[in-house]
This record gives sequence, structure tokens and C-alpha cells, in this order.
Amino acid sequence: MELISLIARGQNLALGALYDRHAALLLGVLRRLLRDEEEAEDVLHEVFLEVWEHAADYDPGRGTVRAWLVMRARSRGLDRLRSLNRARSAPPDRLELDLPAATAPTDTLTIRRALSNLAPELRRLLELGYFEGLSSAEIAAHEQLAVGTVKSRVARALAELRVVLQQS
Repeated sequence: MELISLIARGQNLALGALYDRHAALLLGVLRRLLRDEEEAEDVLHEVFLEVWEHAADYDPGRGTVRAWLVMRARSRGLDRLRSLNRARSAPPDRLELDLPAATAPTDTLTIRRALSNLAPELRRLLELGYFEGLSSAEIAAHEQLAVGTVKSRVARALAELRVVLQQS
């Protein structure tokens, strides 16, 4: 949080330190989402420019700096994915959840382990929503389930993840 405060005051060295600390994680998220190295790197650059411009918007009451950065990266990545898909007029392939273990940060490994404890059908719903950016209605159509069923299963999956992650 201290780095964000420094960035908000215009200290560019703090941005470099924040980048060094979190870029690998964010790039991994973007690579999985976009499945294109150049696009992922481009969006990563945009995310850190956005951080530079909006560091004062960070609210520690809403989550950690890491979570704030991941959500920004995911949001920008989904925007780019939708833009690319519109241009290509082709739906994205199923995105793989696993990163190579050698490059995965500790938090990512913890989350991967927690996800592996979920029932496969719950994990699939989270993958569709988080990594492919599908809405509950789109997931329901894709999985041939009722929207209410999707919502309740996603809520159950997230609750189970929360419990496992709190125990870690």
C-alpha cells in the first residue's frame, strides 16, 4: 500500500518497484486470458499506465494491492479479448487454468491448489466466468443449466474457495 501512496504522489521509482513485485503475476493472468504474448504485454503496459494515473483511487478497504492489480489486469484483458474477438469474429477457445509451476508466484500456487479441491463441475463454472469472461446467462447456456443453478453453484464454489484459502 505504501508504494501506491508514493505513486499517487508522482514518485516514478515506486511504480518501478510495484511493477517488479507484481508484473509476473499479472502477465501470467493476461497470457492465460489472451493467449497471445504480445497482446498480454501490451495490456500489462496499459494496466501500469492506468495505475500511474489512478493510484489515488486505490481503496485499501476493498482489498489488497495485489487483488486490485489483478482485477484491473483481468478487466483490461477481457476488454481486449472482446475487442479482438469482435475483430476476428471468432469465439475464444477454452482457457487453461494452469500456469507452469516454475513461474507461478506463491499466491497463484495456493489458489491452484484450492481450485483443485473443488468438484470439477464447480471449477468449470469458475473457469468460464473468470477466465473466459462469460456472464451467468452465457455459462448457463454453455453448460445447459438454469441461470439460478449457475449462480448458486458459483456462490458455493467461491464459499468453498474462501474456506480453503483462509486455512492456507
